Amino acid sequence: MHLLDAWQDWECPNCHLTDRSRPLPPGASRFHPCPALHGLTAPLVRAGSDCRVIAVERGDYLRNEHQRTGSDGKPYMGVQTLHADGRSDVAAFPAAAYISLSAR
Repeated sequence: MHLLDAWQDWECPNCHLTDRSRPLPPGASRFHPCPALHGLTAPLVRAGSDCRVIAVERGDYLRNEHQRTGSDGKPYMGVQTLHADGRSDVAAFPAAAYISLSAR
């Protein structure tokens, strides 16, 4: 008796990192810190996918907010995957909440 052993291959279209895992549910993805996207956490796509993954800069004023920045020091609001068939997926980086504690 032979059992099937299924694997899913992943790749990054920017830094060309490859990975292999057990199949994930539909719509799920794997992520990695991508050196080609300024060290931001970016998705790996299924191997052979026709898509682009881009970093999306934050377009408004930060004021006192703490926002994730890339290795280039620019604030980024997310990473977008643009598929050849017109679909788009976004991994958003929300501003971080923080609190300042002072001893009395």
